[in-house]
Amino acid sequence: MKILFRILAVALFVVFFGFALKNTQEVALQFFLGYEIRGPLVLLLLGFFAGGAVLGVLAMTPAFVRHRRELTRQRKAIASLQKEMQAQLLARSQPPQPDAVINS
Repeated sequence: MKILFRILAVALFVVFFGFALKNTQEVALQFFLGYEIRGPLVLLLLGFFAGGAVLGVLAMTPAFVRHRRELTRQRKAIASLQKEMQAQLLARSQPPQPDAVINS
């Protein structure tokens, strides 16, 4: 299975490398207010892909932090329930103590 993934990775690399070699012509990307960027098409595509990936990770961060906080809270609750259950099992395993001791 590991070899299959490596073969797939090499094949994808070759395809993307070929794509990069075929798209080296210079393009102009025009923004608002007259701003313009000139550069090879493949580099501009790579830059926007990387920017999109970074924005995607930043968009997921609040949910990730919220889930981690919830996980920590649930683990603490489980630990306290386990301690309570152990205390109950210990109380059940010991013989009951008499209410009063009468000395004669």
